[in-house]
Amino acid sequence: MEIKVIMLINLLAYSLIVSQSFLYIIALRNVQTSMQPASYIELRKLLDKNFQVKFRIVVYVTLLTCTVLTILSSMHLLGLLFITSALGLVGLVLEIILAVKGNVPINRVINSWSADQYPANWQDYRNRWLSIFAKRQAVSILGFLSLLVGAVFAS
Repeated sequence: MEIKVIMLINLLAYSLIVSQSFLYIIALRNVQTSMQPASYIELRKLLDKNFQVKFRIVVYVTLLTCTVLTILSSMHLLGLLFITSALGLVGLVLEIILAVKGNVPINRVINSWSADQYPANWQDYRNRWLSIFAKRQAVSILGFLSLLVGAVFAS
């Protein structure tokens, strides 16, 4: 029973992470690439400010529950639940690494700009941020789908 509760909490927490990816696929990427510099800078600053604390908690809960789920299901190393939870954990860890090593440093740079003082190549920063985030989207969506397969098809 505890494994099902951990799985439920993990799926809920992971869904918050992957929802960001779907938001970018549906609209936010196109919105950001259509924005003028001042608007883009303000949006990035506001998003970063709001995500810093709240999203960190979501990531910690997801990492904890995904790790516990993988450990609890490791009694059957060839079992579908172990394989899918391990893949979900790998996807999450890759998402975190890409964020910390890629997007967070770019956020710091963008957060140092003002609406009227930014580099001429500000679009390069935006495109680099979006490129790294696209990789994060791929690994988080694949990790989440893996967890869903385990939840639905593992006995």
